[in-house]
Amino acid sequence: MKTFYVLLSLLLPVYLPAQNIDIDLLKKINPAHPRSDLWTATSHSAYWIPPAAAAGTLVTGIIKKDRKLVIHGYQVIINTAISAGVPETMKLTFRRDRPAEAHPNVIYPAEEKHGRSFPSGHTIMAFATATTLSLQYKKWYVAVPAYTWAGAVGYSRLYRGVHYPSDVLAGAAIGVGTGYLSHWLTRKIFNPAN
Repeated sequence: MKTFYVLLSLLLPVYLPAQNIDIDLLKKINPAHPRSDLWTATSHSAYWIPPAAAAGTLVTGIIKKDRKLVIHGYQVIINTAISAGVPETMKLTFRRDRPAEAHPNVIYPAEEKHGRSFPSGHTIMAFATATTLSLQYKKWYVAVPAYTWAGAVGYSRLYRGVHYPSDVLAGAAIGVGTGYLSHWLTRKIFNPAN
């Protein structure tokens, strides 16, 4: 228990200024009236693009009788399942309030959003999908648009005032990690070298 208090005393001074940096940066990104169809659509795309990519790849692989494409489709499905479960588990653990709930006179959400903030599930899903597609196709013309879209999803969460920058950064890191994890699991399950 003593170790816990020592760690807490060492980390607390680091956390407090980081929280101020987090809210200061968010105030610069989040406008007083964050109503934008572009950023709303970008934000929501994190939950329909991954299943669409999975279904499209899987169906195309089945129609063409292309085992590699079928495996890619299953990889996106595995990735989507992991990416959907991780943020919910973490939000229950960290229990961080949304920015507008913690700072109601400073942050202006595009919509009433309750629940927990850390990490950003939309960002996890977007970066996990971008990583998965980049690992599958290993072409700059896949990776650049995929990560540009993922970055735009993360930005949209800040613009709309529903996440802190640290929520989005953590979401990006976790998303990349889950992308690599699903890639590794797919190789173990399907042994695509055969």
